[in-house]
Amino acid sequence: MLENSFMMVAIILVINIVYVSFFTIRMILTLKGQRYLAAFLSMIEVVIYVLGLGLVLNNLNEIQNLIAYAVGYGIGVVVGMKIEEKLALGYITVNVITTEYDKNLPGILREKGYGVTNWEANGLEGDRMAMQILTPRKFELKLYDTIKNLDPKAFIISYEPKSIHGGFWVKSVKRGKLFS
Repeated sequence: MLENSFMMVAIILVINIVYVSFFTIRMILTLKGQRYLAAFLSMIEVVIYVLGLGLVLNNLNEIQNLIAYAVGYGIGVVVGMKIEEKLALGYITVNVITTEYDKNLPGILREKGYGVTNWEANGLEGDRMAMQILTPRKFELKLYDTIKNLDPKAFIISYEPKSIHGGFWVKSVKRGKLFS
């Protein structure tokens, strides 16, 4: 009986980890505008959800099943977030402010395949160069490392653009020409 109880807890735990991971990924796909993929994933998600919840509801007198369900939910959130980090869907826009005019930072970044727009800016302590850089999210950390190596004192802010339209860079990304 103890072995059977342990197996039930393990099954509920795994089912909920998978369910919540699917839920997290589906939500992110929905936010990124991938509606058909999100809809397909939601069909699988709901089957997994019903199976897991059914196991718990059919055995409400076993508190360890409820605990396994809750623990699986929490672990599933973390696993789903880790999967999303690895997928790195979408793009990131990075604003950089630097005093390093002599290093041709925009040129170096462009050679590496990043979309860079730069302009002269003025800060509290004088003239600065401002750059706006667009990159796929999967190259975000690599971009940060590159900027920090070129200018360790650079001021960096990043955000995720909701939509992107026009420009040579977007066309190049769609053709798969960048970062190869």
